[in-house]
Amino acid sequence: MQAETLHCPACGAAAASDATRCEFCAARLKTVACPRCFAMMFVGTKHCSSCGAKADAASSVESAAGRTLSCPRCRAGLEAIAVGSARLKECARCDGLWVDVESFERIVSEREEQSAVLGAPTLLQKAGGAGASGQVRYVPCPECGELMNRVNFARCSGVVVDVCKGHGTWFDRDELRQIVEFIQGGGLSVSREREKQEVEAERRKLKQEQLSASLQNRRLGSTFEPEDRRWGAVSAAGELLSVLLDR
Repeated sequence: MQAETLHCPACGAAAASDATRCEFCAARLKTVACPRCFAMMFVGTKHCSSCGAKADAASSVESAAGRTLSCPRCRAGLEAIAVGSARLKECARCDGLWVDVESFERIVSEREEQSAVLGAPTLLQKAGGAGASGQVRYVPCPECGELMNRVNFARCSGVVVDVCKGHGTWFDRDELRQIVEFIQGGGLSVSREREKQEVEAERRKLKQEQLSASLQNRRLGSTFEPEDRRWGAVSAAGELLSVLLDR
């Protein structure tokens, strides 16, 4: 899609391809709609500008819990939507996404299968999400209200997300797309290989330390008598002294 063809659907003003709101009327220009990469898309576009997939407009769904959750960033109400097979909750104000544990596991599994089909890993550089810059701020889980942990996804993706282990993950604008690109680029395979190498290195280090300790004990044993032998000698000397004094 050419940049000159992008216009605000509300007022018709020209809009930049990376804009999320019209600078003239403040209408929302993008929504999370791509079922393949979860990139932000202009309302009404037919194909994703990031991966080229055919647009499948996100449809609203009823919240299973029957209550409205609040955005942990701006406190606006989250809207339950369906993007492909994924069930998400999005904030229309800051474009953040709340994904429950089961849905995120499904997204990761499906994208890793796509990665295996696509071939050899080609890791992408992190572009920097909305929450990547500025002061670090811990935000509450929309479900339980407890402060979430900040986690570097797969320990090497460079995408830091907010995680509540029991309920789900919060993604600031564009972070889910970055993670999907990381997975499809073979990032999880690289992460597992790194972890394997780290475990092996730690095992070798521990073995070396045990060997060094064993050698040190042997050197000390050749210089000093064992503890039980020394105490046995002291005890025997005490008994002999007692016999001599009795005489």
